[in-house]
Amino acid sequence: MKEKTNKEKLIGMELEKLAPGVSDTREIDIDRAWNKVYSRMDKEPATLLLNTDSQVFFRSMFMKIAAGILVLIGLGIGSIYIVNSDSLSKTIIASTGDDQKNQIVSLPDGSFITLNRNTKLTYLSNFGKKSRQVSLTGEAFFEISADVSKPFTIDAGKASVKVVGTSFNVITDNAVSEVEVFVTSGKVMLYDNSGKRDLTLVPGDIGTMDSNRSGKTLNQDPNYMSWNTEKLEYNGQTLHIVFSDLKRVYNMDIKADDPSILDNTWTSPIDIQSRDTIIRLICTSFNLSYSKDGNVYHLSKK
Repeated sequence: MKEKTNKEKLIGMELEKLAPGVSDTREIDIDRAWNKVYSRMDKEPATLLLNTDSQVFFRSMFMKIAAGILVLIGLGIGSIYIVNSDSLSKTIIASTGDDQKNQIVSLPDGSFITLNRNTKLTYLSNFGKKSRQVSLTGEAFFEISADVSKPFTIDAGKASVKVVGTSFNVITDNAVSEVEVFVTSGKVMLYDNSGKRDLTLVPGDIGTMDSNRSGKTLNQDPNYMSWNTEKLEYNGQTLHIVFSDLKRVYNMDIKADDPSILDNTWTSPIDIQSRDTIIRLICTSFNLSYSKDGNVYHLSKK
């Protein structure tokens, strides 16, 4: 995990003073923050109404918490907002943009979900009271708390995922337009929307499902979860594979002006480095030059 910046630490310290438990800038639980404010109102109504100093303090505290949360969102870790749905519950949406990833969403049942870039997670504010259901578009890593009485279900669009307590990765639309699930612990059930086909997945399995077909294979890619860790390991893979991984992990679009460049092999690890550092390492290793057009790197032979 990356070390927090001084700015994030200061924000976290301030939020911790005002609402203990909301200091982690990588784990935003808005319901918890607001609940602490309302709880204070319930416990001290007379004091807050009668004591002018208390009113001033409360307003100051409320504004600081609100400002702190807005700053955290502005730091590029995505956004969490609430949409009115009906009189009994509200829809909570957590989302990330094109250059945002590793946003951690903490659910009321103790489960954690890490969102990749361009991902949206939706659930109701009464999550966990009668059931545990979420909807996902994009890619996310789930760490689910065990509760046999309330299985955790994910609406992934073309398929559904059901677990009790486990950890796994979900892609709602892979390269061939299938729902893809990779299991790291426990057991996961993957269903098609008709309920007629299902797969049981165990650690190491990758299951795929859509309305027409399903399949299961054993993961052979050591860099499958690198979008989350930002660490890539190679042992003689071609630059064609490396560039594909860099697109997924670092959002780097690399084009080779000469196709033969892609036949070069790479053996060095890439470990949480800047995009410009990565491209310079590649160019130095293979005597290449590069130019940048917007977000696209163009490689050519010297």
